[in-house]
Amino acid sequence: MTDSEFMDRAEALLARIEARCDEINDETDADIDNQRVGGMITLTFPKGSQIVVNLQKPLHEVWLAARAGGFHYRFDGSAWRDTKGPGEFFEELSAQASAQAGLQLRFA
Repeated sequence: MTDSEFMDRAEALLARIEARCDEINDETDADIDNQRVGGMITLTFPKGSQIVVNLQKPLHEVWLAARAGGFHYRFDGSAWRDTKGPGEFFEELSAQASAQAGLQLRFA
């Protein structure tokens, strides 16, 4: 994947997170505050916990940091896959956000 292809896919991923946060806030009482600065989005939950998603351009990876730990993802041609296992980005983001919000959330 070229740098340009990575940035196109990664920017689409970040835009999808932002849009889905807005939808979740409209549909539920989750009250997720999302702030984007460059290639990083910080999701802040009502009790103060955060999830940070940021781009690692030189590695062509997207990193997700949550209370449960850090996860690294690379695009495999169809989805963002965990570099250390079979996990998919939006599944993990959904699981981590659900745990931190205290209610079932879906980012896919």
